Amino acid sequence: MIAWDRIAELQEEVGEDGLAEVIDLFFEEIEESLESLGAGGGDLPGALHFMKGSALNIGLEEVAGLCRAAEGAARQGGAEIDLRAIQTAMAAARRELAALMHDPAV
Repeated sequence: MIAWDRIAELQEEVGEDGLAEVIDLFFEEIEESLESLGAGGGDLPGALHFMKGSALNIGLEEVAGLCRAAEGAARQGGAEIDLRAIQTAMAAARRELAALMHDPAV
């Protein structure tokens, strides 16, 4: 789920071009984090915390929720983290946002 009011707020703050840049940067950074985690590198709880905050910043509530749950599990230790679920939610959000960015009514 995407908080469209947050997207509108960001667009008002940074403009349409700025919003596209923020969204592109978000996906680049998150993909890098996911790749690193998938390869077994990095601080898992820290990376998930970063992804959660970044997702909330641009209104990606479903992604943030998955990251929040995974972060909690990672901090408890022993639980297997489903990065695939986060990747799937990210792909869906990216498709929705891409459609928004190409809509001339926005």
